[in-house]
Amino acid sequence: MTDDKDVLRDVWFGRIPTCFTLYQDEITEREAEPYYLLLPRVSYLTLVTDKVKKHFQKVMRQEDISEIWFEYEGTPLKWHYPIGLLFDLLASSSALPWNITVHFKSFPEKDLLHCPSKDVIEAHFMSCVKEADALKHKSQVINEMQKKDHKQLWMGLQNDRFDQFWAINRKLMEYPAEENGFRYIPFRIYQTTTERPFIQKLFRPVSTDGQLHTLGDLLKEVCPSAVAPEGS
Repeated sequence: MTDDKDVLRDVWFGRIPTCFTLYQDEITEREAEPYYLLLPRVSYLTLVTDKVKKHFQKVMRQEDISEIWFEYEGTPLKWHYPIGLLFDLLASSSALPWNITVHFKSFPEKDLLHCPSKDVIEAHFMSCVKEADALKHKSQVINEMQKKDHKQLWMGLQNDRFDQFWAINRKLMEYPAEENGFRYIPFRIYQTTTERPFIQKLFRPVSTDGQLHTLGDLLKEVCPSAVAPEGS
């Protein structure tokens, strides 16, 4: 996988044109113009929206500003979901730009986690990386890395630096040739139609008879409703 650099770059540099609009009930001293931004699909909303926050705070009084949060058509946007995932779940069939509403009050405590700093985002991201490596390598790769490697991985994501990020991440994507793959494939299938937000199970990359599994094999096993019957 680490040799497919063109594909990795295409995924990394995927962008979603987005229009941010201040919620109509927010108190402003003058009209708040919309703010347009190309959002990176692989990042997090609270990581890449500092400019959005500053843009709207210019027309607001300090006492009217509390923790920023975002909403799309009435649904609060979870900051700990990657941006591309949020778009695919909620807005993939809508016209671009993606229209996101910005709020500075009435934080939806029941729907969202608080995000007081970028340190919280970093902790969440590294927790996901460690969970994935536990499935792939019994945590051997991530545990053998130095703290500076962990920081480089995070800073590559935070600063949108492809080469900086993949210089470390490629180590997490490798495995000995004789093992023919990871122990298990780390994956989550997110859903909008049920109360269960995502499906996550143990799934090996190779079958018991040595055949490499495909994405179709994974879907048939863990989410058969997503696969059209053969011949249909």
